[in-house]
Amino acid sequence: MTDEDEGQGIHAAQALLPEGWAREVRVTVAGAKIAAVKTGAAPRHGDVRVGALLPALGNLHSHSFQRALAGLGEAGRPGQDSFWTWRTLMYAFLERLTPEDVEAIAAQVFVEMLEAGYAAVGEFHYLHHAQKGAPYDDPAEMGGRIAAAAGDTGIGLTHLPVFYAQGGTRARALEEGQKRFGCDLDRFERLHEASARAVSGLPGDTRLGVAPHSLRAVTPESLAALIAAHPSGPVHIHAAEQVREVEEVAAWLGRRPIDWLLSEMGLDPRWCVIHATHMTAAETVGLAQSGAVAGLCPITEANLGDGIFPGPEFLAAQGRFGVGSDSNVRIALGEELRTLEYGQRLSRRSRNCMAPPAEEGAAPRSTGEALYLSACAGGAQALGRPSGALRVGLLADLVALDTKQPVLAALPTDRLLDGLVFAAGDGMVADVWSAGRHLVENGRHAKRQSVAQRFVATMHRLVEDL
Repeated sequence: MTDEDEGQGIHAAQALLPEGWAREVRVTVAGAKIAAVKTGAAPRHGDVRVGALLPALGNLHSHSFQRALAGLGEAGRPGQDSFWTWRTLMYAFLERLTPEDVEAIAAQVFVEMLEAGYAAVGEFHYLHHAQKGAPYDDPAEMGGRIAAAAGDTGIGLTHLPVFYAQGGTRARALEEGQKRFGCDLDRFERLHEASARAVSGLPGDTRLGVAPHSLRAVTPESLAALIAAHPSGPVHIHAAEQVREVEEVAAWLGRRPIDWLLSEMGLDPRWCVIHATHMTAAETVGLAQSGAVAGLCPITEANLGDGIFPGPEFLAAQGRFGVGSDSNVRIALGEELRTLEYGQRLSRRSRNCMAPPAEEGAAPRSTGEALYLSACAGGAQALGRPSGALRVGLLADLVALDTKQPVLAALPTDRLLDGLVFAAGDGMVADVWSAGRHLVENGRHAKRQSVAQRFVATMHRLVEDL
């Protein structure tokens, strides 16, 4: 008996393999992994039959609780509205959240991510404590709710407890709105140990990392101690999202955030630098050459007015990137990639900015495919998941597109991802597998209705006294 004979079979009319598109592809999933991939194969009885099969992306940056703010932060206020005014609103809102609220919101977010085509998520989790920073009996009470939501929905989880030690540069005291995040090193280590227990019952593809929130929220000494205490696993950090942040860090540490991280922390492939929006040319090349992943969140960055990442320069230096939905104001995989490309087009007054240039006389490269595959590889690296391609031995993180949808139906195979990214709306995803778990069928997660009902009830209570 061969690997093809064991496990679940998926037959795709077309599939995107590491070497390119192929037709009549049969993939065998055994447990969590891809056991066999055969081209030119006939379907077998019991196979799941799909139109187009792709490796599924990991959503590398999420604050799931912020989904509850969607639609509540779009009214103009006196003076210039900005990231910083939005942050004040967010702090006020999160003060009312209970552990039960966080679990209900996270479950809704994870269902939406899966139905959008993401197989896994990096939850950058910093809402640790009770109101006013009071401790829970279990330090990972809130993180355990994220784990419970992941377990209920089946999404692959890379849990990233956040170390948040100060309210701003120069050891500024925590603001009232930050006290639910705050930890010194000892408290964080207790939290991390409790988080390990909280995720221990999840499937074997679950990962646990660390997330120093930002250079604003830690000291150089505490950051060095944190990394020394956690020598393996993913490390995620916000950096260079806002001009004011860059200026404050430079005035405090004598270097801009990316420059300081490169020179003092020795960034390497286990790091994911979230946003990295405001970089000099030297920082752009340095970050690319470090092997770290740039964690881009184009919809949120546009929503908050952050700025535009130097994409073509980063790619020219062989940089790696992935995408995340961050504030979760909108969870839409194709739109995330589209916003990334359109930001480049608007700022440069050019087109197809994030596609590798075609060689003279060669066929043009698909921008949608280049964006998708780059984000797929970068997301897998940032989440610590052996996934990101239809290859034997990797996790079976897979997504099938509904190629009968009118916007996709007539496209040539090598333009299918251009259609997904630039022409399609929601509803293009037919099936999703996360580490072999078949979670979305015919575009729907099995728990969509019950999860949504709980979320709606939670939201009615949260907003009634705003």
